[in-house]
This record gives sequence, structure tokens and C-alpha cells, in this order.
Amino acid sequence: MSVHPLGLRSVAQSLHDSVADRLRELIFDGHLEPGSFVDEPALCERLAISRTPLREALKVLTAEGLVRHEPRRGCFVSQITEKDLDDIFPVIALLEGRCAHEAALNATDADLRALTSLHDRLQAHARAGEISEYYAANLAIHEAIITLADNRWLALVIADLRKLLKLARLQQLHAPGRLEQSLAEHLAVFAALQARDAEGAEVAMRTHLTRQRAALRELARLRRLQALG
Repeated sequence: MSVHPLGLRSVAQSLHDSVADRLRELIFDGHLEPGSFVDEPALCERLAISRTPLREALKVLTAEGLVRHEPRRGCFVSQITEKDLDDIFPVIALLEGRCAHEAALNATDADLRALTSLHDRLQAHARAGEISEYYAANLAIHEAIITLADNRWLALVIADLRKLLKLARLQQLHAPGRLEQSLAEHLAVFAALQARDAEGAEVAMRTHLTRQRAALRELARLRRLQALG
């Protein structure tokens, strides 16, 4: 029995996609640290795969910016600098702002009820000081708004930028007063969505992302002071 070439290609594609997913997990979980060398033989043994799907997966991660390739040296996990954060946050603020704009125009009453439930969770976690749970609810809200925007190009670019931001292991909610400020910003976005105020939602979301960067900058400053004793 013969196998159609397209079938073989599909199997190979799904294999290197699954390898790429596994590599992302290793990077985001800290098992492959920023700046570290990607040891291909060790990864092949660890993941029980051959070199070919690993190299195809590394090409995908290189295109995403999670890995950089150096000729004659190999691949290294990317590092996100303060300048990278300064460059990325204004872009993602513009993009997610546009998502909020389009979401305000598209949201149905049922959509807004679902968002109400998410915001109730967000407020409960904020009151309890549950930062990890707050992060999860915060992400769910951002993803819901991106979905409501119904613009796959915005969603694709935002997803790629968010992968890069995950490399920095950002913890902006640990900045003094940031949890309460973040909640107020989310509620401002939601109020604009409820009012179907597209421009207001866009401005509120851009403000939210811009203040995230400011909180990270303040947190870095405080850590530098602590290091100095």
C-alpha cells in the first residue's frame, strides 16, 4: 500500500509543530534559559526525536524571535532587553487598543455578560491579593477582547509579541500599588465596551498597556536600589 506524498508531509509537519510547542514550553518554564545554548543532541535525546524535526522546529522559533541562530555556532534562546521592552510595549499597546476599539463595535449583550463574569473574577482576585490568579483572569480578559475584535491579523501579531514578552518573565503586578491600578484600568476598558464607546475603549486599553511598562520600569528601579543595599 502506497502513502500519498501529501500524507507524509502532513505527518512531518505535525511532528515539527509538536516539537516547536514542546520547545516553547521548555523556554517559558525556564528549562531553557534566556541566552542559553540550544544543545541539539541533548534535546533530541530528551524529546526522543531525530535531528530533522528539531531543526525544523528551531526554524519556527527563530522566525518567532524566541531563538536566534548564529552561523557556525548554533541556536541560542533569545534574551529580552530593557530596550526591547521599550520598543515592544508601544506597539502592543497600539494593537490591543485597536482590538478594544473593534470589540466595542462587535460585542453583543451576551458577550458583555461573559466579560462581566471575567471582571467579577478579576475583582475577587484583586481583593484577595491573589496575584497568580489575577494574572490568569487578566489574560483571559485580554484574549476575550482580542477574540471579539474578530481580526485575525491583529490576533497573530499580538500573539507573536506576547511570546517575546513571556521571555522576560514579567511581574509588573509586584510593583507597589500596581494591582489596584491594573484593576482600575481594566474596569475603565470594560466600561467603555459596555457603552459601545470604541474610541474610549481604545484609549483605555492603550493606557493600560503603557502603564504596565511604566510599572515594570519602576520595579526594575526598586530592585536596583535593593541590590545596592
